[in-house]
Amino acid sequence: MDRATFACSTAFFRDYNSSSQGAFCLPGGHVDFIEKVESFSYSDFFRDYLIPNHPCIFSAKFTEDWGSRRNWVTWDGKPNFDYLLQKFGEAVVPVANCDVKEYNSNPKEQLPFKEYIKYWKEYIKNGYRSSRGCLYLKDWHLSRAFPEQDVYTTPVYFSSDWLNEYWDAIAVDDYRFVYMGPRGSWTPFHADVFRSYSWSANICGRKKWLLYPAGQEEYLKDRHGNLPFDVTAPNLQDRNVYPRYNQSQPPVEIVQEAGEIVFIPSGWHHQVYNLEDTISINHNWVNGCNVAIMWCFLQDELAAVQREINEWKDPIDDWHLQCQLIMKSCTGIDYKEFYNFLKVIGENRISVLEKGLDDEASAKNTPKAAISTLGMLHAVFDLKRTVKVLTSLSANEDFKKLDLTSLSPPPEVLLHHLKAAIDTALL
Repeated sequence: MDRATFACSTAFFRDYNSSSQGAFCLPGGHVDFIEKVESFSYSDFFRDYLIPNHPCIFSAKFTEDWGSRRNWVTWDGKPNFDYLLQKFGEAVVPVANCDVKEYNSNPKEQLPFKEYIKYWKEYIKNGYRSSRGCLYLKDWHLSRAFPEQDVYTTPVYFSSDWLNEYWDAIAVDDYRFVYMGPRGSWTPFHADVFRSYSWSANICGRKKWLLYPAGQEEYLKDRHGNLPFDVTAPNLQDRNVYPRYNQSQPPVEIVQEAGEIVFIPSGWHHQVYNLEDTISINHNWVNGCNVAIMWCFLQDELAAVQREINEWKDPIDDWHLQCQLIMKSCTGIDYKEFYNFLKVIGENRISVLEKGLDDEASAKNTPKAAISTLGMLHAVFDLKRTVKVLTSLSANEDFKKLDLTSLSPPPEVLLHHLKAAIDTALL
């Protein structure tokens, strides 16, 4: 991060209101196309897309050196089934049925990868029809299962990735996925986990994206406050069911070609179609620009849980703890883990600022190496944003009602440490 971008981000977040971020409208629904790698810097992306929370598309030049672009695709741009079977045939993968609605998603099953590829070949041979429905391999943690494979390198623009930095540190999960599906497979209307950013790179095939800027989803809710499963369904025109649909803007529509990367802003709801047989790599990620949106999302989720079980507040002694447990089962995180998330992010940056990296550590693909690459000012920016959100968390009444004795260091000590590190770095 250069000094001009640091100054820009400081000015923006000084008067920041997380409820307004992403509420900007794109003129005419236009989405910028980034053509050349050499003329587009990290600071350009940070300033023009991360801070204002705007989508963009990166050209295929940004992925042309990836192993998956070379090896997973045939000469005519189709999935290379033989190569994929050779490398991953014995894996077990999650597969959704796009033809079945279960609550507000598609039901999933675990299948051997070789069985899925067999199904996919037969599906194509039968004119894209099958008695089993349209099956879509989704949310496969391939990088975690096959770390030795030369698949892709995360572009520097997406390297300030707090979600995967934290979940890698505790060795529990990650938010790096591979998607593979035939023409006609699709993902229903949704916003990403924790209202995170996402980036999605097409290894082969084409996708159509329907994007709604943050806040537009409010106009798409039915009378009961539920979002639609399919935002293109004709019944959205029924004012008796969707009374505010006519107030919504048309979606921003993107057709993503092979090799291109789409950046999806924080909190933007979207629906996605595979126009051809398609393979993509997707990451969800949070950083200093949208961590406050994540915190707002968690507060909203807890409030929803509290409303649902409010009648049990008096009979249950540990009602506040039960609310946290329910929220974690629904979202994947509770307030105490969110504290630990902020702690890991903050302490990693303090470590780099205070100790730096030796040559061996700098050469490795680690979170601390990424922090070092982005520079001292980026680390300071991250610490400032961590302090802002941690201060809000520490003052939150629901957080203070929990047993915080297990948190180490205590929130007030961590806050002091983070502020001191900022002051020292800026001397």
